[in-house]
Amino acid sequence: MTTAGKTVKQETMLIAIAITFLLGFLTGTIFTVYKSGPSKTPAASQPANAPEQEGTTLNNEQAQAIAALETEVEKNHANAEAWTRLGNLCYDTNQFKKAINAYIHALDLLPANADILTDLGVMYRRDNQPEKAIESFDKAIQTNPRHEPSRLNKGVVLLYDLGKIPEALQAWQELLTVNPNATTANGKSVSDLIAEVTKEIGNVDKQESKGR
Repeated sequence: MTTAGKTVKQETMLIAIAITFLLGFLTGTIFTVYKSGPSKTPAASQPANAPEQEGTTLNNEQAQAIAALETEVEKNHANAEAWTRLGNLCYDTNQFKKAINAYIHALDLLPANADILTDLGVMYRRDNQPEKAIESFDKAIQTNPRHEPSRLNKGVVLLYDLGKIPEALQAWQELLTVNPNATTANGKSVSDLIAEVTKEIGNVDKQESKGR
């Protein structure tokens, strides 16, 4: 789990590993999600179009931790680490709106933290606010131009949620200028991902030309 100034949560490295186009429309994207933690065990893959469910059943430890952090930030509003930890716990338990609120408060205190900005962007996406997700990723990139997770996730949201294929490819191309060997969460080369998407676009264009 991240705290202020630590490495970005690994779940924010979520990225498409299989993309299929049908008649010019994106019909399926699969994301492999990695949760932070000592074992770093990957969670189950799920289709990107699977509905996100806000809220989950909390165990006693999670409920107590959240309650303690809520008490702490109420008493000490300037505790950036507590706000970040609260955001992370809400992130992990699918409480999107509470996570967003906590991260916004953390960013009031740590406005130049690209990790928190990226986690906030992921929460906006899961809360069906893709435009705000892009804004958050862009702020992370402005804060740290070499921040890879924000560029990776920006491409995902542009491609799947907003259907902006050229912009998504550009985001990933820009990532390769930062790190030519950049990979997705499951180890897939970003350059290979770009090549696959470009190839599928070409195949769709050919199919459409034949159908005219």
